[in-house]
Amino acid sequence: MTIPVIATGMSGLVGSRVRELLQDKFYFEDLSLTTGIDITDADAVAKAFDLSDAKIVLHMAAKTDVDACEDDKYLGKEGGAWLVNVQGTKNIVSAAAKTGKKVIYISTDFVFDGTKEIYNEKDKPNPVSWYGYTKFLGEDEVSSSGEIFNIIRISYPYRSKFEEKMDFVHRILDNMKKGKRIYGLTDHIFTPTFVDDIAVCLELFLNRDLSGIYHVVGSQALSTIDALKIIKEVYNLSAEIIPVERSEFFKQRAFRPFKLALNNDKIQKLGLTMLPFDRGILKVKKQDSP
Repeated sequence: MTIPVIATGMSGLVGSRVRELLQDKFYFEDLSLTTGIDITDADAVAKAFDLSDAKIVLHMAAKTDVDACEDDKYLGKEGGAWLVNVQGTKNIVSAAAKTGKKVIYISTDFVFDGTKEIYNEKDKPNPVSWYGYTKFLGEDEVSSSGEIFNIIRISYPYRSKFEEKMDFVHRILDNMKKGKRIYGLTDHIFTPTFVDDIAVCLELFLNRDLSGIYHVVGSQALSTIDALKIIKEVYNLSAEIIPVERSEFFKQRAFRPFKLALNNDKIQKLGLTMLPFDRGILKVKKQDSP
């Protein structure tokens, strides 16, 4: 018997793979524009929750384009980033509280400012972009609700090829195969995360009565240029990788945190293992092979 779960964001890069891998164990009741429910509409969300027997909500929907979110900053509460990431989350949390449902909220490493060497779940968020700020406010809606919750922070998800939206690995691969010059940041640290590992972790959180904040991220933080070199080597490509610094690369773009190394010791204590990037990319290559 599959367990019913109210879910948002199931058509996205991460959500679509989570549903694919877990659909035999969970029945995901999809709340999306495709199914006629806009999460920014409080009444529509409340009605859907009233009609559902699910006891858990997996809230993955978000506006995640960092530069587009930054443009929304000038629109404030009328912008898409606020409406989806803040108001939409508020509607989800409110409906969950009224119907006795637990919320598992998918957040991001961008809630941090990137000034520490490594972040754990006890570190205080200090977002430096509008995207990060709206996701942090979403976290606050969840954590201040007075209900049992999980905040799951993920970072730079990558997966097998997904035609509807390319992850950062496949965008890079596409450019490398076209012979384009590839610019690799030498001073930007991130923690890429294999989406299949995220799905395994979410299965545990959907099945167990856990609460609090968890970093569900890969086990290897590295510079962007080092990640590019791994991709190039694994796929045996001959692309030219040009070193560049953040000050040049992000000129006229939304500011990104400098160092986003996240610690995942907390989920390891639950028996969960997250692949480092150099091993995860091997899995992706195998899955991409015809």
